[in-house]
Amino acid sequence: MRWNWPNLLTWLRIAAIPLLVLLFYLPTAWVTGHFVNLAATVLFVAASVTDWLDGYLARKLQQQSAFGAFLDPVADKLMVAAALVVLVDLGRADAVAALIIIGREITVSALREWMALVGEAQTVAVAFVGKLKTATQMVATPFLLYADPLGTFEPLLWGRWLLWLAAVLTIVSMIHYLRAAWPVLRKNG
Repeated sequence: MRWNWPNLLTWLRIAAIPLLVLLFYLPTAWVTGHFVNLAATVLFVAASVTDWLDGYLARKLQQQSAFGAFLDPVADKLMVAAALVVLVDLGRADAVAALIIIGREITVSALREWMALVGEAQTVAVAFVGKLKTATQMVATPFLLYADPLGTFEPLLWGRWLLWLAAVLTIVSMIHYLRAAWPVLRKNG
């Protein structure tokens, strides 16, 4: 593995995961609930921005690597899964929606790995519906992490609705990828 800015940002995203989880389990005598919500939201949003930034830097600085291409989506999926598990534990997210999202991530990741092994990686390249799912999920999660009302705006309510929309888009995108891979699966299965 080569150390470069894109890979460093990805590793920082992975290092932020235990910090995100720990924030919610600090003793209440140490920090207020509002501080925890705000800090976790800022941390998650910063991690999301570094996800975009590491890809941009890798292309701009011509520092793309096979290791970076592998690690980047792993970091994203770990961050989202950790946030969803914490949110379910806190009662802010529905366990079924979280299981749909996490289960799809595992399934599609395994499908992509297998398709790459048989030389058909492009068959399951990222589709628009997958990007839409990710965008919806990346808006829902900070709303659920923050949760505190902002005047008349209820982030928790909106976050729950958006998480369910992300779960529906998750199913649609998984079906899309499975249908695209089906001919290859039948031929090589």
